[in-house]
Amino acid sequence: MTREQRTSPRIQVPLKVSLKFSEDGHLYAITRDISDGGIFLLLDQETVPKVGDTVRVQVQNVGGDEVAPWVSMRVVREEASGLGLMMLDQ
Repeated sequence: MTREQRTSPRIQVPLKVSLKFSEDGHLYAITRDISDGGIFLLLDQETVPKVGDTVRVQVQNVGGDEVAPWVSMRVVREEASGLGLMMLDQ
């Protein structure tokens, strides 16, 4: 049994996000859930960042003319369905 390390509750919400993980690595994904500390992204691509990598994430289509900021996150979990990302201090 694994110990729960989460400090914030998760909310299930599907949001389209852009994920940059290298100079050439870029893809779009959908969130499975979000919390104050991170997100889980649903992915089916073969080329994805690895656990420990730092990535940049931006929510797409936030509404109107607004553009969401890019947020630095670290890959902390990899599953068959996607990646768990932890928000880094901004």
